[in-house]
Amino acid sequence: MKNMSADRRMIKIAMAAPYLDREEEHDLAVRWKAHEDRSARNKIATAHMRLVISMAGKFRNFGLPMSDLVQEGYVGLLEAAARFEPEREVRFSTYASWWIRASIQDFILRNWSIVRGGTSSAQKALFFNLRRLRAKLARGDAHLTVRSIHQEIAAALGVSVNDVQTMDARLSSSDTSLQAPSIASDAESAERMDFLISDDPLPDEQVSNMIDGERRRVWLASALTHLNEREMKIIRARRLAEDGATLEELGADLGISKERVRQIESRAMEKLRSALVSADPRMAAYA
Repeated sequence: MKNMSADRRMIKIAMAAPYLDREEEHDLAVRWKAHEDRSARNKIATAHMRLVISMAGKFRNFGLPMSDLVQEGYVGLLEAAARFEPEREVRFSTYASWWIRASIQDFILRNWSIVRGGTSSAQKALFFNLRRLRAKLARGDAHLTVRSIHQEIAAALGVSVNDVQTMDARLSSSDTSLQAPSIASDAESAERMDFLISDDPLPDEQVSNMIDGERRRVWLASALTHLNEREMKIIRARRLAEDGATLEELGADLGISKERVRQIESRAMEKLRSALVSADPRMAAYA
């Protein structure tokens, strides 16, 4: 009730503020621009608050509090007052309208959804005009399909049909908190997040596995230094290569029998196990 009363009082004050004629508006703007007379700037702003309220009312259907829209519009109004150049002989209301609308639209885009939409001029035009254009096309021809409506809107705003479809889907649904109670469970404390099942390890497990894996790679590299050249070649070809070589292939390459290759491989593996366990007894579980 207090907020409603404050809003009504603000609207009442704004509507009661006197209009400025062109000469008075120009004099106030010069005083602010040339001498930074804040009282002159505030008088200009107060006289145009009804413009802010009118502009904010055009965006009330986006579900945000009217008081917030007016407040953001007032920010745009002050920005316009700070940038206004009276020597251009343009009425302040004409100049300020763009700043007020831009400030309100930016606020809506930031707060309408937790998912940030596009910020390009085309995406903004799509966000703020999609519903109006869709309703207009539907009234003009009740037999238009959804696809046809999307194509018409895309052509009118200079965006792709896919952009129109994506934005239409966003505007047709609302954000849902993962901490909201789940209607799919009888448990009173169950939340939607509880049903997002993932087979991936938890973040702390992923970090632990990454650190352990790096340690094992260091230990293995150190253990490999205990092998001679022929043992190293056999272990790399048989155990570390993506496509392990056969005993016959290595025997032919080294000029020895496949049985001799097997014996050298077995001896090299024993050396590696011994070196790994010596580096850290916990590696016995992996060796």
